[in-house]
Amino acid sequence: MKRERRQRRFALLGLVVALLAGIAVYVLATNLFPYHSVNDDEGVYLLQASMLLEGQLFLYPGRLAEVVRPWFFVVADAPTEVGGVEMYGKYSPVVPAVFALSKALTGRFDVVLGVVAAGNAALVYGLTAQAFDRQTGALSTLVLLGSPLFLVTSATFLSYAPATFFNLLFGFAYVRAARRESLPWSVVAGTAIGVVFFARSYTAVLFALPFIGHTLVSLWRAWKAEEFGPVFGRYLGIAVPGLCFVGATLAYNAVVTGDPLVFPYAAFAPADGVGFGRREILGYERHYTPALAVETTVRLLALFATKWTTAGLVGTLGFLLGLGVTIRRAFAGPASARRPSPLSKRGRAAARMPDREVQLVLAGLVASVVLGNVYFWGTLNGMRNELIDLLGPFYHFDLLLPLSAFTAVGALTVVRTLRREARARFSPAEVRGVLLLALVVSAPVVATAEAQVLSEPFAENGQRTANLAATYEPLVETEFDDAVVFLPDPYGDWQQHPFQYLRNDPGFDGDVLYVLDGGPDRDVETLNVAANRTPYRFTYRGEWTGAVDPVTPRLQQLDVLEGQRVNATSTLGVPARATSATVRLESETGYARYDVGGVEPEGSLTVEWTLTPDGARVTNLPAATDPAQVATPDGASEVDLVVTFVTQSGATVTYRQEATVDASGDEIRVVWPPETRVCSLTTECGTEGTYVGPAGDYVSGVSVETDARVAGETDVQVVNETA
Repeated sequence: MKRERRQRRFALLGLVVALLAGIAVYVLATNLFPYHSVNDDEGVYLLQASMLLEGQLFLYPGRLAEVVRPWFFVVADAPTEVGGVEMYGKYSPVVPAVFALSKALTGRFDVVLGVVAAGNAALVYGLTAQAFDRQTGALSTLVLLGSPLFLVTSATFLSYAPATFFNLLFGFAYVRAARRESLPWSVVAGTAIGVVFFARSYTAVLFALPFIGHTLVSLWRAWKAEEFGPVFGRYLGIAVPGLCFVGATLAYNAVVTGDPLVFPYAAFAPADGVGFGRREILGYERHYTPALAVETTVRLLALFATKWTTAGLVGTLGFLLGLGVTIRRAFAGPASARRPSPLSKRGRAAARMPDREVQLVLAGLVASVVLGNVYFWGTLNGMRNELIDLLGPFYHFDLLLPLSAFTAVGALTVVRTLRREARARFSPAEVRGVLLLALVVSAPVVATAEAQVLSEPFAENGQRTANLAATYEPLVETEFDDAVVFLPDPYGDWQQHPFQYLRNDPGFDGDVLYVLDGGPDRDVETLNVAANRTPYRFTYRGEWTGAVDPVTPRLQQLDVLEGQRVNATSTLGVPARATSATVRLESETGYARYDVGGVEPEGSLTVEWTLTPDGARVTNLPAATDPAQVATPDGASEVDLVVTFVTQSGATVTYRQEATVDASGDEIRVVWPPETRVCSLTTECGTEGTYVGPAGDYVSGVSVETDARVAGETDVQVVNETA
């Protein structure tokens, strides 16, 4: 009775730690990653979840296809009645469905992150307790809770933690089915592994391999013992629902890609997947050889062992000790294996799948996950783009089960050995002193090692979160009502990459529509489609480095001025020590230059310019070229006002104002204000020169004031800024 009470306390402790794990992950998700991590796949899963809530497997962007294509979405042809274009996500809908369920039940996507984390911890306890005992199971949940990989990856909207939940459920149900000879538990196991196959097929295969090995051995033994029928029926109960989900996976493939054997990720990047040889995704290509695979795996395991497991090297040593002790005991024969009494309920159940068989299956997971991922180049790609440095070796997330279990075994082995040796040499009072001394010596070591492994990923991700918060600030503080916001595209023509926090509604009909800022043709087409929306331009000053370095953001409301002529005025501050200036108007057809003469340092220069369907010209300065105006092409184009100030030493500061125009017949449309850049030592620069108002860091004297009006009308847009 006393032993049973003790075991119940350990079970309760395991469940309490599992609850704490869920709370910890939820707190991290909402505080460390309020704008998500720098792994933009999170936005893919969340957009697919939103689509499921709307009953959609596809997006139908119509004429907006080029400016709203989300990151990792495949573009395919569609019937003309739905716009001729459809898009679907690279990933299967299983994990998005988990997030969608959370949103439907709680109103928030992130609640399920804590629930999944708690479920994973509880299942780690359950499997470890079935393999060893409840004390080991309870300690394994503490080990899991201390793992940076578990905490950080579980707090993100990625598929690894949810897939592991169903893998662990499969493992737990598999053992229960074997020990209880239970068909219902078999069905649970088969359903769980089938769900993982639908979500992450290769992950399911790697996790299932040791269990498949055990199944084959069990069937062979049953055949020899002439008990094949009942045992086969139990495993058939696993196989049937599992195969049903394999069928569902192939059916989904057929619906979205048109071929049951072509997975969405393969439709997105055919050379991205499992195997050696040429691997490629989005322009990054490598010849993935076995030697490179082994080198990559060794680097990753070293990183895992020192930075992403509980207490770093201390925890890794505990894991190796626990694994070694377990394997030695498992192969030492029945006499050395600790088993429950055959007369107890647990003992009768364990006889059908002995503890050491469960232990060997857990050990087999180490081999299958590590060796299986050698064959997958994703680890190499993850280390190249530094996502593994920030979020841990997430492709090896399933290793957390054997890591937690065997580390707990190693720790208890040390404690039990120390206690046994102390009892053999000292009195009971001295034994307590020895154990207390060991605790006093070891606790600071373990605590220091744990603090070190947790501090780096928290600090690195915290830095990026702070920079993302500053970047999004003007957008978060603005209440949009039927708006269209043009976004920069530092990584190419992708929506949600890198700004995954800014997601469109699946029907592109929300209060705000985010679109990519592109060339004049594309921008004008976007404005035509979104004519009933208020346009904004979001930009930033600085170089986008994945939120490693901060940028200075700016959100500007835009106007589209339309008439026979638009009159504009730009008043530009003269930089310190500037003595002369040149003024140019540029378009696709050429340029026109105007005389300025001398300038007063830190004064101002006003340029008045006019845009018409025939051309653009400066009206308050004498022309230095013939013709005096630059022609405006028909349709959408860009007209740039370029004002360059020169110092006596030859250094230059150039203001470049880029105005999108659309000439048609005898009318012109102008998007105002123009995008303004302030470039040092060059006449053209990127976002590092973006003018964002007084908040920007410029040379002394730089300032910009602009206004524009349709001829015969009052001013419609005034921007007065100084720096």
